Amino acid sequence: MIRRAVWRTSRRRLEIGRRPLVMGILNVTPDSFSDGGRFVAAGEQLASEKTWADAVNVALQMQSAGADLIDIGGESTRPYSDPVDAETEERRVVPVIERLASQLTIPISIDTSKASVARAAMHAGAEIINDVTGLEGDSMMPAVAVETSAGVCVMHMRGNPQTMQDDPSYDDVVEEIEQYLLARRQACLDAGIDAERICLDPGIGFGKTHEHNLTLLTATQRFASHGTPILMGHSRKGFIKKLLQSKQRLSGDGYDPMAGTLGVSLAVAAAGAHVIRVHDVAETTQALDLFEAAGGLDGRVAGR
Repeated sequence: MIRRAVWRTSRRRLEIGRRPLVMGILNVTPDSFSDGGRFVAAGEQLASEKTWADAVNVALQMQSAGADLIDIGGESTRPYSDPVDAETEERRVVPVIERLASQLTIPISIDTSKASVARAAMHAGAEIINDVTGLEGDSMMPAVAVETSAGVCVMHMRGNPQTMQDDPSYDDVVEEIEQYLLARRQACLDAGIDAERICLDPGIGFGKTHEHNLTLLTATQRFASHGTPILMGHSRKGFIKKLLQSKQRLSGDGYDPMAGTLGVSLAVAAAGAHVIRVHDVAETTQALDLFEAAGGLDGRVAGR
């Protein structure tokens, strides 16, 4: 069952009940692993007025489909991706946030590890900073979070996107990541970030093997037990295809990343995740509707 929690953004108080919030993913990049190139063409650096408008329309569609938040990123963090400078990242995301801020009724999250980009995004209308480095990659990030009263999502990553999949290893992956997240929560509190503004993310796919990812997913309830919202970001990641291949469920080009993602989404929802970050918002919210109606979020089993 979903544990009740509160996540404060710079402008509102999000109350999380027994159903998780759905965070829609909007990547304004040429190279993100699932939806890169949709709004910035491969080989190019910046979006255009048309592609900004396309991104805005997709975000509005996500809201209509039931998204509770929209997470906007301007730099790919897929394994072995190339980093971009702060100016390029800012020029990708800020125009989209500015256009959406007056049209969305749900919060915007900026997916960045650069303090200058986070500050610009917050001034443009974002309310949450989602940092894959756990607010450690840029020494100024905690100060920006305090200055802007941002909600923050603090993620675990082993290494960086260029190195994180080079033979990641742990003695106890759940224990080590749990202790890291609790330490980062304390660091945020010490920096002056209010407890209700903090969300934690174990970082599925960021410096983990396929086996690590599955182990972390089975520990969702443990991660969610510390009184701080927990976000699970498993959408369309490689371990899903790997698992289906191992079960010989795939043939030819029959792989559908959405199907596997939905299965994981329902499992972590039942286990207590507070926020689910996904590409396929409409399908996820519909699946949650039926899962909830059938008793999946409160332990009831639908009768025959």
